[in-house]
Amino acid sequence: MRYDNYVLTPAQWFLYGFQGLAAAGIFSYVFYRSVASFLLFLPMIFIFPHIKKSELKKKRLQQLNLEFKEGILLLASFLSAGYSVENAFSASVKELVILYGEEGMVSMEFGHIVSQIRINRSVEQALSEFAGRSGLDDVKNFAEVFAAAKRSGGELVSIISHTAAVIRDKMQVRQEILTMTASKQFEQKIMTMIPFFIVLYIDMTSPGFFNIMYNTGIGRILMTLCLAVYIGAIAIARHIMKIEI
Repeated sequence: MRYDNYVLTPAQWFLYGFQGLAAAGIFSYVFYRSVASFLLFLPMIFIFPHIKKSELKKKRLQQLNLEFKEGILLLASFLSAGYSVENAFSASVKELVILYGEEGMVSMEFGHIVSQIRINRSVEQALSEFAGRSGLDDVKNFAEVFAAAKRSGGELVSIISHTAAVIRDKMQVRQEILTMTASKQFEQKIMTMIPFFIVLYIDMTSPGFFNIMYNTGIGRILMTLCLAVYIGAIAIARHIMKIEI
């Protein structure tokens, strides 16, 4: 299974498709209030699941990265304690199961590496395959460093410990950034909903107030411009919040 290729279940397709249908209804009501506009927004039934798919994939990769950081720190600690590479992986699996359960992504991956070692496959090859499935640069870098250290016959323990420390520091910076921006991301989600609440509130308190915006050509043009500005603002906000490490 490739972790960077998220597959939605039929239930998820239905749920997110229904959310897209609801969003199409809300957009058509707020900006145009016509059946034709609703039909125009209907592709959101298919677009919305793909957006959620991208978000779920990103969330899964973040969790995998977090679990991998713990995994290699455990591996480095066992190697420093004098364990062989094979025994260090086996001992790490037991600790990872305690941390993340048997269904944890890195618990299963390290367990798979142990099973590959038992059938006389090299650790480097098993790690390389995991790196290919993960889609994460940190895993790929670690696999490459591990293979280079094994080939060169250098200080494997110190090299892996140093690499684990570098990845740990990088992950800590990433987590700090995510923590710092979490509140802003929540505020951004709230702000995207405010225009709809304002329109619905005015409709309830002052019926017909916006009729001129939906029954005249100039009004429709202005609402189209508002829609374009709204979509542009969302895109800019998402871009600002996207910080790569």
